[in-house]
Amino acid sequence: MMENCGDTAPPVLSVDRISIRFRQYEAGWKQREFTVMQDISLAIDAGQIVAVVGASGSGKSLLAHAVLGILPGNAQMGGTIRYCGQALTEERLAVLRGREIALIPQAVTYLDPTMKIGRQVQGLYGSLAEQRQALARYGLADGIAGQYPFSLSGGMARRVLIATAVMGQARLIIADEPTPGLDQQATAEVAGHFRSLADEGRAVMLITHELDLACRIADKIAVFCGGTILEIAAADDFRQGAEALRHPYSRALWQALPQNGFHSGGNFKPAVGPEVSGCLFADCCQEKSEACLGEIKLRQLRNGMVRCVHAT
Repeated sequence: MMENCGDTAPPVLSVDRISIRFRQYEAGWKQREFTVMQDISLAIDAGQIVAVVGASGSGKSLLAHAVLGILPGNAQMGGTIRYCGQALTEERLAVLRGREIALIPQAVTYLDPTMKIGRQVQGLYGSLAEQRQALARYGLADGIAGQYPFSLSGGMARRVLIATAVMGQARLIIADEPTPGLDQQATAEVAGHFRSLADEGRAVMLITHELDLACRIADKIAVFCGGTILEIAAADDFRQGAEALRHPYSRALWQALPQNGFHSGGNFKPAVGPEVSGCLFADCCQEKSEACLGEIKLRQLRNGMVRCVHAT
């Protein structure tokens, strides 16, 4: 039975101070641990799309894996993840994953090449009638059900992945880079599907490196870099322009969009690596101060959140 998570309920997904460390072997039996994600806090309400944007390797997909409980065995996670106000334990995940919490993976190769489309969409919990309804919803004819993935175009395969995610009436949908390799028309089509799902009352986490896509369909945008969140802002702030944003890195991303001049941001580049402490941009920021070298927490500013001591 679907859990109560309506308009007056807590967020569908609440991530509070999540940190992730990996343990690795070096020479011989010597082990070392290093932090790959730190101090991640984020909430998604019913009917809302929150886009998680950032460069490759910034930690976006790792956040999805943490929510789904599919981190590798050498990972250690701190913090709390809640679904509809209750801690998302391993026991709850075993019940909710694939039913109320669904993943749309970034690669169409996640489709089983040896299984017909209809069986994959129907999954473990769906009925034949629900399978047909899901395929029809995304413009896929009945005949598709009897085909194998190799016979589908890229856009059709993307729609099949979305259809599999909505079979169980999922309350939370995590879309991990759902549009790579698609042309502009196909991307707009997929984006429209996600907007429709949110408008039905579902919560959508859209993981993407395409800021332009996030600006068009998201309600909020969380900017990732170096395994942490630098800014959380309403998508309207990005649509208004760089002056409405809070963090210099967010403004640099906005200015790098083709319609905004393709500006590279000059020498504004983040430091990365386990040895980095304090602000990721301290070495290249003209406003660097002693406060930039210590712990910098995400703070409220102008109806958003920012991780920068000098942001105004």
